[in-house]
Amino acid sequence: MDIINSLLAYGWWVAAICIVVGFVALVKGADWLVDGASAVAKRFGISDLVIGLTVVAFGTSMPEFVVNMVSVAEGSTDLAITNILGSNIINTLVILGLTALVYPIVSQKRSRDFDIPMSIIAGVLVFAAVSVQSPWGETERGVGRLAGIGLLAMFGYFLYNTFRHAKDHPDESGLVDDGVSGLVVSGMSVGKAVLLMVVGIAGLVIGGELIVKSAVDIATRMGVSEAVIGLTVVALGTSLPELATSVMAAFKKNCDIALGNVIGSNIFNVFFVLATSAVIHPLPAYEGIELDAWVAAIGSIVVWLAVKTNKERKIKRWAGGLLLLIYASYLTYRLMNV
Repeated sequence: MDIINSLLAYGWWVAAICIVVGFVALVKGADWLVDGASAVAKRFGISDLVIGLTVVAFGTSMPEFVVNMVSVAEGSTDLAITNILGSNIINTLVILGLTALVYPIVSQKRSRDFDIPMSIIAGVLVFAAVSVQSPWGETERGVGRLAGIGLLAMFGYFLYNTFRHAKDHPDESGLVDDGVSGLVVSGMSVGKAVLLMVVGIAGLVIGGELIVKSAVDIATRMGVSEAVIGLTVVALGTSLPELATSVMAAFKKNCDIALGNVIGSNIFNVFFVLATSAVIHPLPAYEGIELDAWVAAIGSIVVWLAVKTNKERKIKRWAGGLLLLIYASYLTYRLMNV
């Protein structure tokens, strides 16, 4: 957008304001899109179960998805990878860490036995993709098209397993109002629902453009890499919905929602958002990507060990403190070695 480029010419402070405005537009756009789409789905007689597992689940990953699509279109591939790795790192180490400090997080059997292991696998697969030379003739290290197709296949398996489990165990589906999705929309008119969807999509597009262009502008002015901006500013911003939802759930002592939201978001981010980005445009490796991918995997491993090593199957306060300590150590090392 030429208007955005013109605004950015005024200085870094304008870029900072544009990022804040972009995040607001992105989060509200995702919120309105999900509300509108959920209302339309209800009008067609689609169950809350299906809506929750499709519209709502995709909607919570929409900020990361839009930022990645804009990044790929703009040629900012480092931003596309770090947005996902950074979001997953912040989701696991910061959001779950803070939530557990407020109130210990209860885990469901489904999360312990399937979702968290899938999140670990997602991190390990990304690490493998960026660390090992492709045996299929791809000359650059990174997440290539073949790797993207493989990740999408894993996403298909995850969706199939999730639908089957939710259908067999409706009492464990966890499909409750998370404060972002808004499942209770059955009384909304079709006209209002469509309007919300249109405005939501517009908000997502405008927000994504503002964030990507402003992030690249700030990185250029500060002389730092897009990867660092993606791992910190952009990743934190796209994780705001999960952060707000999880911390509020902790204060309400309903922390099992927090674990499901965060782990589900991590799985969607890698197996859907990152995979789709790589299929559209191969994502080459950048300096330090192995560490970022490994830390993303370690976060899920620590969470899994935390819920497996006590009888209550909770992420207790000490584990929350450990997660935050790991993030602080990682961020300090990463910023000192840019």
